[in-house]
Amino acid sequence: MHGRTQSPQKLSLVERMSAWSVRRRRRVIVLWVVVLVAFNAVAASIGSQFTNAFSLPGTESQEAFDILEERFPERSGDTAEIVFKAEGGIEDAGVRSRMEDAFGRIEDYDEVVAVLSPYGEGGTGQMSPEGTIAFAVVQFEGQAGDIDIDKVKEIKEIAESAAGDGLTVEVGGFVVAAAEQEPPGLGEAIGFFAAMIILLIAFGSLLAMVLPLVIAMFGIGVGLTIMTVLTHVLKTPQFAPQLASMIGIAVGIDYALFIVTRYREGLEHGMEPEEAIARSSGTAGRAVVFAGVIVVISMLGMLLMRFQFVEGLAVGAATVVFVTMVASATLLPALLGFTGRNIDKFHIPFFAKRQSTDETSIWFRWSRRIQRHPGLFATMSFLVLVLLATPVFSMRLGVADAGNDPKSHSTRRAYDLLSEGFGPGSNGHIILVASLESSEDLDALEGLRGDLEGTEGIVAVGPAVPNEAGDAAVVNVTPAFAPQDVETSELVDEIRTEIVPRALAGSGAVVRVGGFTAIIDDFSRQIAQRLPVLIGVVLALSFLLLMVVFRSVLVPLKAAVMNLLSIGAAYGVIVAIFQWGWFADEIGVGRPGPIEAWIPMMLFAILFGLSMDYEVFLLSRVREEYLRTNDNALAVANGLAKTARVITAAALIMVTVFLSFVLSGDLRQVKLFGIGLAVAVLIDVTLVRVVLVPSTMELLGDANWWLPRWLDRLLPTLRIEAEEAEEGEHEGIDVRDPAEIPEEARR
Repeated sequence: MHGRTQSPQKLSLVERMSAWSVRRRRRVIVLWVVVLVAFNAVAASIGSQFTNAFSLPGTESQEAFDILEERFPERSGDTAEIVFKAEGGIEDAGVRSRMEDAFGRIEDYDEVVAVLSPYGEGGTGQMSPEGTIAFAVVQFEGQAGDIDIDKVKEIKEIAESAAGDGLTVEVGGFVVAAAEQEPPGLGEAIGFFAAMIILLIAFGSLLAMVLPLVIAMFGIGVGLTIMTVLTHVLKTPQFAPQLASMIGIAVGIDYALFIVTRYREGLEHGMEPEEAIARSSGTAGRAVVFAGVIVVISMLGMLLMRFQFVEGLAVGAATVVFVTMVASATLLPALLGFTGRNIDKFHIPFFAKRQSTDETSIWFRWSRRIQRHPGLFATMSFLVLVLLATPVFSMRLGVADAGNDPKSHSTRRAYDLLSEGFGPGSNGHIILVASLESSEDLDALEGLRGDLEGTEGIVAVGPAVPNEAGDAAVVNVTPAFAPQDVETSELVDEIRTEIVPRALAGSGAVVRVGGFTAIIDDFSRQIAQRLPVLIGVVLALSFLLLMVVFRSVLVPLKAAVMNLLSIGAAYGVIVAIFQWGWFADEIGVGRPGPIEAWIPMMLFAILFGLSMDYEVFLLSRVREEYLRTNDNALAVANGLAKTARVITAAALIMVTVFLSFVLSGDLRQVKLFGIGLAVAVLIDVTLVRVVLVPSTMELLGDANWWLPRWLDRLLPTLRIEAEEAEEGEHEGIDVRDPAEIPEEARR
């Protein structure tokens, strides 16, 4: 049924777009330039509203924050800590004079509500027992993401200007972290330069090398401006453009690479340029659109998590991929129309040699070797993937505190000073926010304070501070452990489930536990609850799309399982590096800590889409071969031979781009994200795509293409493989006549 040659069909939408773009190539190029310039002008005129604001509606920690904002407005904003250490003691007259002068200048800023000085009334708790370290709290009016970064830098400079003559001053806190952790500017440049080198090696031609880079530049240039505009509508984190750039560079170059490669194949087989463009658009172009749709679906699937801060990131990144996909289907054919047969002009002799794709090629012979021992190769690659994924079972979600920042950051040095003088728990207080019905409820809070003071793992409990209306009070609890430590999380849980209910039984006071650790615990729980929904929906939609395209049940099922294996292996590697501390110093990630709670969600959404790219490109070519030969083994060997080199080059570009961001910046979350992406793509293109896929397809044989007749009739027709056999496609081998296949190729 599936082995017969398909009859010609009507042109697909992608082919019609390509043909239109070639005929009107000047207009298409001018249109893209105008769009790029116009969108950038609009984005520049309205500015951006990227933010670090974070909320978790429906959680106890969010309720605590809401009460603070409503009843303690002066304490609802973020804070910074000015931590100082004096060798001669913090009570030294000269030290006190310099620090109080700095506090006064800082308090004059409109963004600052108050500066709580250790020299003020009730400030003794802000001095270390040894009298050498102290801290002041700068209370801001708003949240970190809403405060002018330039103002924060000015405040930081004022505080640091007091240092000298045995006095050390460091400034920490979320507000300062937002000002210090600026995205690196070299990531995109390093990624582009590395991509140029790899493309030059793959194509051996300067002109062919330039085309994928142009597509990536237009995709990112237009996509990021749309993301900037969307920040006025959707909450978008400040690191979103950097992550979207990583994805945009990678998929933009990859998509163009596949189309240009197929175009050059057409020219080699004697086609005219327009015919070769049509052929590449009807095969690789359709595969690009289909793969891009899956990436977009995967990233938009993050909206199912229902986190506000993810909305802008998901929509923005999906927009970058979509724009890149459209550029590949329109702008690239237009550029190829001008290029014509000059695609190999300005070639580099050393790199110009083409690799054969027939039975003598290394990839054809590699596939045949796997097919002789499919069980062995499948088992070995599966075991390696499982071994790499093993650390996943010890993954702990959370958010790393400032102790993970590089030592070059003031936030890290302030963290270390606070830990030295007051213990690590002073870097992240647990905040108890109480709603009171009467004055007697304050007495109940005193009983709660007593219970807390006698709890193991708590080093200090502040007084219950009521608001002016007397209907709320705040109690600060200092744990013995750092904010990111598992013991602090366990303490938060104990306070919520045991200590508070026991101490306040029978009173009208209602206490909600907030603070850094409580927020992260609530966030991690919500991630754990909603992540299965994201995975299930993305898997289901991808399975249906692959089943429609490849007319198979086992191919999409196998693709989903293999992609999950490669993602699991990537999870395992980041746990080993960032949580266990393997190679942490070499990578520059600070001390070991938890895996950022949002990372598994983001990695799954993006990696599933990117992994499916390679699956689609490989299987579409295998499917194309199978429709002509009706020989599963030969189809797999030919499909791998014709795609392995370009898939390897594409994956190497992706890995290089992702690692370039890791090496060029100091944001821990970007390093974690970049390494996770790079490792997953590397595993996918080595173990999965060139070992596990051909070995399992050999084991399954013709069952790969099994589809029940009743289901075949129900499913719509959507093909991305070539619909007619090409003469000479197999370097002189007539694959429609098995007798013409050499014995060596049959083995």
